[in-house]
Amino acid sequence: MRRIAIAVLIAAAFFLGGCSIVKYSFSGTSIQPDVKTVTINFFEYKALKVNPSLSNDLTEAMKDKFRKLTKLEQVEMDGDLEISGAVTGYDVRAAAVTANEVAAMNRLTVTASLKFTNRKYPEEDFEKSFSAYSEYDSSNSLDAVEASLCEEIVEKLVEDMFNASVAQW
Repeated sequence: MRRIAIAVLIAAAFFLGGCSIVKYSFSGTSIQPDVKTVTINFFEYKALKVNPSLSNDLTEAMKDKFRKLTKLEQVEMDGDLEISGAVTGYDVRAAAVTANEVAAMNRLTVTASLKFTNRKYPEEDFEKSFSAYSEYDSSNSLDAVEASLCEEIVEKLVEDMFNASVAQW
């Protein structure tokens, strides 16, 4: 009886494993087995307020994420998957106001657009906008905290973009 149960489980595992066209991994990605390469283009900077390093930081963080969590080879052009985008917003606004109508906390928000192209499975293509923010005490100037805020925001944006593109969350 035990041998029959084991044989049925093994057969079911082979049957179910053979039917799948989606590859799953511990990183949470769902990339089809025949997708082998990715092209990650430079994220252009189109926001009105200038942050000279943000485009490069976002591009490099996206490349690092794909390098660490997928087995895709990064190629300069014509990858099976292609990612392009732009930083479209960079805004600072009051997040919390005191009784004297003075900002107690400020919020830096970065918005980026993403175009995802899957040359093997075009039904997965999309264009979407992503936004992330970080708050800081208004007693600090933006210049004093900008680098650490942007690092945190880029991490959030890359996580969301990665999940939308290859984790399909």
